[in-house]
Amino acid sequence: GRRYSNIVLKKADIDLDKRAGECTEEEVEKIITIMSNPRQYKIPDWFLNRQKDIIDGKYSQLTSSNLDSKLREDLERLKKIRAHRGMRHYWGLRVRGQHTKTTGRRGRTVGVSKKK
Repeated sequence: GRRYSNIVLKKADIDLDKRAGECTEEEVEKIITIMSNPRQYKIPDWFLNRQKDIIDGKYSQLTSSNLDSKLREDLERLKKIRAHRGMRHYWGLRVRGQHTKTTGRRGRTVGVSKKK
């Protein structure tokens, strides 16, 4: 996101208004190393998108396909242990406590069809 990219650019001492195509090869390498090892560059743990991983207990910043695969693994784990959140995902219902009486009807099956 924007906040994470801002902090990475500040740690790399790169101008925030610079476009991606204008960066030198050296600057790109520096950005990649900071993004792959954020804790070594004193980016706080609360800033990272994977806090206290359930498997190894580590803090990390996931990107692209790693983020998708971890999310899928987490949902599969929740479904496997039959947690309430996992079951709501399985049933295709709202997970975070929203009301479902009137809103969110589009993804469901259509009810009664009229007889002739």
